[in-house]
Amino acid sequence: MKLNLVPARTGLTWVRLGLRVFRRQPMALTALFFLCLACMSLASRLPVVGEVLTLMLLPTATLIMMVAAAEVHQGRMPAPAMVAQALRAGKAHLRDMTMLGLLYAGSFLLVIGLSSLIDGGQFAHVYLGGGEVTREIAESASFQAAVWVAVLLYLPLSLLFWHAPGLVHWHGVAPVKALFFSAVACVRNFRAFVVYGLGWMGTFLGTGVIVSLVVTMLSAAGVGMGVVTAIMLVTAVVLAAMLFSSVVFSFRDCFEPPQQRPGPALAPG
Repeated sequence: MKLNLVPARTGLTWVRLGLRVFRRQPMALTALFFLCLACMSLASRLPVVGEVLTLMLLPTATLIMMVAAAEVHQGRMPAPAMVAQALRAGKAHLRDMTMLGLLYAGSFLLVIGLSSLIDGGQFAHVYLGGGEVTREIAESASFQAAVWVAVLLYLPLSLLFWHAPGLVHWHGVAPVKALFFSAVACVRNFRAFVVYGLGWMGTFLGTGVIVSLVVTMLSAAGVGMGVVTAIMLVTAVVLAAMLFSSVVFSFRDCFEPPQQRPGPALAPG
C-alpha cells in the first residue's frame, strides 16, 4: 500500500466532489445518513451498553457513507441493499470492523474521561448523559476548559480514524495498522486537510447565514417554532451527509488502489 502526497488545493477538490455527488442523489444520501443516525439513536437506548454501542457504530456509519458516495460517483443509486452487499466481505471483515468500533469507543470514552478530571464530569454528563446545560454551568471556567480539552484531544483521534474504515474495507488492513496509516496519511497531507476543513467551514457558515435569514423571515411571518426547528434540524442533517459524502475522495487520493481488493471508491474521477 503506497501513500500519496497531494497538494493543498486538493482539499477543495474533496469538498467539491462531496457536494457534486450529493447533488446527484440528495434524497438517497440524506436518507441513508438519517438511517445511520436512527440506528445509532436506537442503540443508545439500550441499558448499560447503549452509549458504547452507539460509539462503536460510528466507523461503520462512516464506511456506509463512503461506499454510498462511491456508488453515486460511479453513476449508481446508493440503495441500502446495494450498500449492504458492498459491505459483505466475510467474518474477518466483520471482526475487523467490530474491533475498529471498539477501539473508537474506548478512545472516545478516554477523551471524555480525561476532560472529567478538569470539571468533575460535568461535560461528560452533558455530552453522554444528556444533562441540561444551565447558564451557570456554561459560564463555569472548569466546564469551558473541559470542552476545550475534549476538542483538542479529539483532533488526533479523528486523524486516527479518518481513513481507517476504508483501509479495513478496501485494503484489508488490520484495525491497529489502519489507525497508524490513517494518521500518517493525514499528517503527511496536512495542508490539504487544512484547506478541506476550511472549505467545509465556509460551506457551513454560508449555509448557516442563509438558513438564519430564512428562519428570521418565517418567524416574522408568524410561522410556528416547530417548523423553524424542523428546518434547522434538516439543514444540520443535510450538511453532515454532505461532509460524510466527501470522505471517500480524501481516502481515494491519499492511497494507491489495492491490488487484490478493488473497490468502487477507488475509481478515478
